[in-house]
Order: sequence, then structure tokens, then C-alpha cells
Amino acid sequence: MKKILILFAIVTLGLIQLSVQDRSSKQNRISLKLGEAKDFCIRNNLNTEICVLVDMSIHSGKNRLFVYDLKNKTIILEGLCSHGCCENAWGTTSTKSNPIFSNVENSHCSSLGKYKIGQRGYSNWGINVNYKLHGLEESNSNAYERFIVLHSWNMVPSQEPYPEGTPEGWGCPAVSNLLMKKLDELLKRCKEPVLFWVYQ
Repeated sequence: MKKILILFAIVTLGLIQLSVQDRSSKQNRISLKLGEAKDFCIRNNLNTEICVLVDMSIHSGKNRLFVYDLKNKTIILEGLCSHGCCENAWGTTSTKSNPIFSNVENSHCSSLGKYKIGQRGYSNWGINVNYKLHGLEESNSNAYERFIVLHSWNMVPSQEPYPEGTPEGWGCPAVSNLLMKKLDELLKRCKEPVLFWVYQ
């Protein structure tokens, strides 16, 4: 019995340490992008208080969308974010750890790059709210024409399903209904367009 308790304690401490390291690793990856993000926002007349960063190098079953407070240098929201299924079946998790990206129409892939979050509109998915995304780089210049929008999707869970992945759609960055409600409240208060940056 004593050996079992010791083993349990070792495993628990190991999991706690991994969780702390994972959190630290996420923060470090975000920190590397922040200077560039803030400079980009200033140069392009975007909101300099918050930005949305999506780290596609993170497994889709883990939180990889982060709303960052640029003034206080803190993460104020985080959650899951789907990516496009490309040639795989819609709604599966075929590329949960190795997404494929494309800027081509009808590719059903997500596109890397910086976007400006545009007009709020009606969505057939989730909580029926979406935000238009305007691609600002060569890698995502067709986003608006491809109808790539930020929206919620009932199939995206609120909690991390890792080692399972988040279901893959047709290229839109889709989030859970709960996260979209929080994002919507935040974005409605913003006077300037917000940077939405998808990177790997």
C-alpha cells in the first residue's frame, strides 16, 4: 500500500510539473510574438490594447487561441481553436498535430498570417455570431473571398480533449460557444479593429 501511495505521489508531481512547464512554454512562445504584434498594430492602426494569437504548433486538443492584453502583458482569455480539414473528412481530427495550410479557394485549409478582425455578422453555426477576417499577408490574402470567418461551432468543446483533437472544419478558426460569447463581448467593446494572428 505504501509503495502504491509513493508511486501515486510521484506521478501526480510529474503531471503538475508538466502542466507548469506547458504553461511556461505557451507564455514563452507568445512573448516571442508580442513585440512584432504590437508594432504591427501601431503601424496599421489596429487596436493596441488587445490582440488574438493562435499558435498552430500546439496540438488541436489543447488551448491554442490566446487573447492577450498588450498593456498589462497578460493572457485574458484562452481556448481551443479548430483548423481546416483540407482533403480529409470534415469533422474529423486527422491533422490534430500536423495541420496543413493553404490560401487557395475551396482547399478547406486554414491560412497562416495576420488578419484584421472585421464586421460582426450572423453565423449559421454555434451562437449565430461571426466576425469577418481580412487577410493582411500574402499567405492569407484570399481569406475574405473564401468566407473565412471567426465563429463558434457546437462540435468544439469548452475543455481540452487532449490527446484527442478538435474537430476540423473548412478552414475557419472555430471556437467553442462559451469562448465565442466571451470573445464577442470583448470585441464589441473595441473601437479599433483587432489583430488576429495565426502562426506556427
